[in-house]
Amino acid sequence: MQHTNLSKPQSIISWICQIAAAVILFQTLFFKFTAAPESVYIFETIGAEPFGRYASGVAELIAGIMLLIPAISWLGAFLAIGIMSGAIVSHLTILGIVVQDDGGTLFALAVVVTLASAVVVYLRRSRWLRLVPGCRFCSKENNSELPIPH
Repeated sequence: MQHTNLSKPQSIISWICQIAAAVILFQTLFFKFTAAPESVYIFETIGAEPFGRYASGVAELIAGIMLLIPAISWLGAFLAIGIMSGAIVSHLTILGIVVQDDGGTLFALAVVVTLASAVVVYLRRSRWLRLVPGCRFCSKENNSELPIPH
């Protein structure tokens, strides 16, 4: 039996956000791993081709998988936020919002993944807050979702 502190509506919202973020992360992998011209252009422009393209693809794959595993979805969400923060900063400082006439789609997808992941981090906070030393919000009664090995 899995213990959870989420109400049914919270659980549904979390799963919608987890799946949405994972789907977006997964759909970009094909372009990164096949060296699609748009992907190569982006990573050449930021000075990280090809290593950055492959590394970000692997990181996005890992984050997407983790988002779909309930016990570690919070960790996948944190990872996705980190990856997408890099993408957003790259868009705002180097690439621009619109890249190769995409209408800002890639930027918007990065923002969606970040927001969806932030919702997951918030809703699944009882799983990670108790890992924070000295956390005053982290009593065992309030955070029974993930057993911590002793």
